[in-house]
Amino acid sequence: MSKTKHSKDLTKRRAQPKEVRKEQLIRATMKCIAANGLSGVTMARVTTEAGLSLGIANLHFESKERLLLETLEYVTNEYSREQLAIFNSNSYTSLAAKIEALLEFDFSSAVTDKDKMAVWFAFLGEAKSRPTYQRICSRQDSVSEAEMTALFQAAIDEGGYSGADAALIAAGYISLVDGLWLNTLVAPRRLPRKKARLAARHYLASAFPEHIMLGKN
Repeated sequence: MSKTKHSKDLTKRRAQPKEVRKEQLIRATMKCIAANGLSGVTMARVTTEAGLSLGIANLHFESKERLLLETLEYVTNEYSREQLAIFNSNSYTSLAAKIEALLEFDFSSAVTDKDKMAVWFAFLGEAKSRPTYQRICSRQDSVSEAEMTALFQAAIDEGGYSGADAALIAAGYISLVDGLWLNTLVAPRRLPRKKARLAARHYLASAFPEHIMLGKN
């Protein structure tokens, strides 16, 4: 490589916008967490994975703890934003279609990406002893459960499901999905994504038989 081209490449790397740099470092952190766990993450490993300098990482995040917190927020905010878009959308032709969209989203390749799931469960495992982690995780869960309860209550009202409790069904679905995600992460051959989605479909079909078809996979 000529000196001129090398100089241009360096200038291009340094000239990247702040948000682009931060996302590079966050995505590199996700890969490091997936490979080494939270305790194995170091700024040196992250910068090597991102192909950036330690100075750039310190400029954007100041510390490893700040980088870890923003990585957790990145993953939870991304999930929450996409899920809320489903809950708030008026484009679905029926409640059944909206519940189907939620199911498809929760087991989409984007959500069940192994690096994202590894991040989520790594932080979840530390949440009990780390109030900041617990607050971020709980905030996302609370919003999701409230919106889901409202959706399921609408389905109960529409279908006339006598004795059904929307809050309990929502809590059960969230817990089931968390468990299916974990099994898909640690044993993907035993429980591939499509099988996990089918298990979740069976749960929803038992609660809303007039809204969820078991013929789909």
